[in-house]
Amino acid sequence: MKIQCKGIANKSAKGEILDVYFPCIEYGEKRISSELQISNNLNQELIEINWNEEDLGKPIENVEGAYLKLQLLSNKFVLPNSININGLFSNIPNVVWTNQGPISIEEIDKKLHESKLNNNDLHIKSVDKFPCLTDYIVPRKVRIADTSRVRLGAYLSEGTTIMHEGFVNFNAGTLGSAMIEGRISAGVVVGNNSDIGGGASTMGTLSGGNDTKIFIGENCLLGANSGIGISLGDNCTVEAGLYLTSGTKVTIFDNDVSKIIKAVELSGKPNILYYRDSTNGKVIAAENNKISDLNKELHSND
Repeated sequence: MKIQCKGIANKSAKGEILDVYFPCIEYGEKRISSELQISNNLNQELIEINWNEEDLGKPIENVEGAYLKLQLLSNKFVLPNSININGLFSNIPNVVWTNQGPISIEEIDKKLHESKLNNNDLHIKSVDKFPCLTDYIVPRKVRIADTSRVRLGAYLSEGTTIMHEGFVNFNAGTLGSAMIEGRISAGVVVGNNSDIGGGASTMGTLSGGNDTKIFIGENCLLGANSGIGISLGDNCTVEAGLYLTSGTKVTIFDNDVSKIIKAVELSGKPNILYYRDSTNGKVIAAENNKISDLNKELHSND
């Protein structure tokens, strides 16, 4: 299957590519197409990429390829964890993101000085390798209370609501309607009708040597300030304030006989309520008899 793309690259004064915006993408029968015009701006360049589907499985080799893969994710052409993003960090530059577009770190002092002298408002939004999603793509039927907290490369399905303290990293996101008031780390996907409570956290794959990709099934609830380092199957609940790592000792009951296992042994299994017994501090895994259900009116996002 062919992947044909056209985009505009912003370059530094030295000619280094800072970012690439792809408004024209054809991926098999899927496509987006917007008018593409290059001005006489010497700091812009037309970029064309022609890939086969096999190229999605290859490591990233340059800035153009990095930005294309991020935008394939955010345009929902491909699912999180379905393409090879090895080499991403080493191929995208650290950039000063401003209201006037990306500026290289070597040039920002001069630009700031000029803006002060000319009373020209130059606002720095961040200094990072990754821009925010909505500088490139505004997903439909999605609410984002603070757009600076969603990176390009996030995959957001219709019906997703991200509140002010919610965060979604690249190569991560939602597969249906979801309430996000906590953190969706890189590599983590959240199923339909699930709720990530305020301050809740999911362990990603970017640091700490963790290479296990976590998923959260459908109809799940992470209580406020909870966290997980294991996957949740459908219809699971984690009590507020409880953090489950793979090595957390969990008590389960089989015919009224208790047994202690590691949480990783329950990873991905459905219909479990995780809570801490406040009388003895033990973490308990019991059958979950209450299924999380989002308010459909809040998540229509029309």
